[in-house]
Order: sequence, then structure tokens, then C-alpha cells
Amino acid sequence: MSTTLLTLNIEGLAYGGDAFGRADDGRMIFVPHAAPNERITCRLVEEHKRWAKAELVEILNAHPRRIEPPCPHYGSCGGCHYQFLPYEVQVEEKGQIVRSQLERIGKMTQPPLHPMIPSPSPWHMRNHIQFHQGPDGTLGFHRSGSKQVMPITTCLLPMQPIDDLWPRVTLDRLDSVERIGFRCDTQGDVMVVFQSHDVADVEMSMDTGASVAWVSPSGTEILGGGAHLRFQVFEQDFVVSPASFFQVNTSLIERMMEETFRFLDVQAGQFVLDLYAGVGLFSAFAAARGAAVTGVESAPSSCSDYALNLDSYHEIELYQAKVGEVLPSINRPIDAVILDPPRAGLAPAVRDALIANKPKRMVYLSCDTATFARDARRLIDGGFHCVGIQPLDMFPQTSHIELLSYWE
Repeated sequence: MSTTLLTLNIEGLAYGGDAFGRADDGRMIFVPHAAPNERITCRLVEEHKRWAKAELVEILNAHPRRIEPPCPHYGSCGGCHYQFLPYEVQVEEKGQIVRSQLERIGKMTQPPLHPMIPSPSPWHMRNHIQFHQGPDGTLGFHRSGSKQVMPITTCLLPMQPIDDLWPRVTLDRLDSVERIGFRCDTQGDVMVVFQSHDVADVEMSMDTGASVAWVSPSGTEILGGGAHLRFQVFEQDFVVSPASFFQVNTSLIERMMEETFRFLDVQAGQFVLDLYAGVGLFSAFAAARGAAVTGVESAPSSCSDYALNLDSYHEIELYQAKVGEVLPSINRPIDAVILDPPRAGLAPAVRDALIANKPKRMVYLSCDTATFARDARRLIDGGFHCVGIQPLDMFPQTSHIELLSYWE
């Protein structure tokens, strides 16, 4: 390890969780667990020509609102980044991170950025959390900056039914298991999901009432309890299978839907494309307004759920395929598009097809500010106008940010 110590003035928070400041030689130095406007001593741990990473050694002048992180694992566990800041400060700083990314990567001189919508609760808000197993089978998370699994006794992020269950689970080491997830629906029912590269070969005893599923490349096997989680959003019910994606912060889903359809203003008889459609969350609310909806989703599990969730609507079409394979073949006028891609953002074929099809209105939901800023620049260059960008803090205490953006 380097013995080089620097005294650094922290200028702000970078996307990804670190703070940053500039050394005397001009290099940008990235330091975890530091706050804007602090003066610190840090030790270099990774050096490059124009930048370096460092570890915090001492805080010389602290942020005036710095607090003691409430989690005993903070600083060792790699899950949370900002527990040392009050929640309202986190929200403000994350808004600044979004603006910086839009200006630097997206080359947007005056991004139409709205104030961040905070999570109704900064703690116990996640309906899904995933653990790894240590060498002795103990549940844990990756240690900060490594793949080493550290045992966990407390986590303040999962919803209460998950938090009541996971510490009571004891497991032998399962070498074929990559992750062990705990998911909770709006009824408070919990499902334990083993994600494995092999078929199930386990003995199990459960007296908690939770469902248990084993997900592998061969499919999903229900080892106990129900086959689905059930989420209610407004008056609409959604079934979600163990392998299917669903938004992780249940308390913000209804607000997200309100903001989406306030802008899209979907009317009866319009044609709506729901790309990366998942289990049909957006499709259902578009169909309920009388629109004809075409969904595109590649995950078989999500497609099966989509069919169940949209069964009561008639003008629904679903393609089980990659978006880039379907979108270029859509040759009818599009009134509205909803995009919710994975972190990698939009493939060039998808961006090109959107630019060619010229939908009247579009909502792009992103969980990665950097790839969104890249895509935003290319959409703008292709003739789209960004009407607004609404950040939502789906992931309190972490650097992750959800963006809901509006396009014409």
C-alpha cells in the first residue's frame, strides 16, 4: 500500500459514491466516505496519470451536518455510500450529481432538471435485497472495493418483513448458489430466491410462512409456498415471478406512474409502445386508458407475468424478443413510447429506430445517470427535445439514482 498522504479539499460528490478533490499536481483524487467542502487527509491507493483513488485517513474540517452512520457495517460494507449525511442533504447532493453528469457527458448546457423526489422513508424501503454466502454459509455482502464476502448482522435497507426474516435463516454452504434474494410484496409476503447455475439439490426446513424458489438456467422451481409475489399499484394487481424484475422501492412506484402518465396524457385509441416492458406495469396503465399497447420484453419469466397481468385487456400485443430486433419493424404512427432499459442504456439500433420513428411523446426511465446522459445527447442530436428530467430517489443511502425523463 502507498504511504503517500495528501491533504485535500473536497469539492463535491462524484457519480458512483466517492467524493472528489484536486491534488496540487492537478490530478483528480477520488475518496470514499468524504463530504463536500470537507478538508481531509487521505492515502493514495491507486494512481493514474490524471487521477487517483485514495482512502480517508482523517477529517480535518468536517461537513457541518455530518452525522454518525447508524449501521455498524458502514465503511466496511460496499452497499451504502452516504449514511454519514442526513437524508435531506443526500437528496440535494444527488441532484447536483445528476446535473453534473448531464452537463459533462450529455453536453446539456441548461438541463431541464426538476428537484429530486425523495423516498417517503430513507430506511427499510427496499422490497428486494440479495446476499452472498461466506465460506461457512453465513449470509453477507461484498466488502467495500472487493469480492470478499463479509458476514452481516444488520441491514437498515430492506422492508420490515424481510428484516424480520433474513437474520433467522441458517444455511449450509451451497457452492452452486450465486446469490440469495429476499423479496417482499405489498401484502407483506416474503419469498426467498436462490439464484444458482445448477438445478436444486437441497434439503430444507422452513417454518416462517415464506415462499422459497430456486432459479437456474433450467428455469424456476418452487420449493415451498406460492409461485408469485403480488403487488398492488393503485387498484391494479400485478403478479411477479421469482426471476422477474420489479421496481425495488414500492413506496415510489405510484408516484412514478403519476408522473409518467401526466406527461404522456395517453388517450383512448392511441398507440403506445412499452419497451423493456417487464411484467407489464406501464402497459397496464396505458391499456386502462383505452390505448392499444405493444410491449417488447426479452425475459421469459417477465413475459409470462405480462400475459397474466394484461389478460383482462384486449388491444395488447407482446413480443418476446430484444427491443433492437422489434423496434425497427414498427411502421405505424406512435403516439407514446415508454422506455425502461437496463443499466447499459439504449443500444445504437434502438436509438436509431426511435429517431427514425419519431414518436410524438416518450418517457425514458433510467437507473444509470451516465448511460442516460450519453443516450440523451444522441437523442437530442437526432431531433428529440428533452422537456424535463425528474430524478427519484429510489435508493436512499446509496449513490444510485432513478431518472424519469420526458421527450418530444
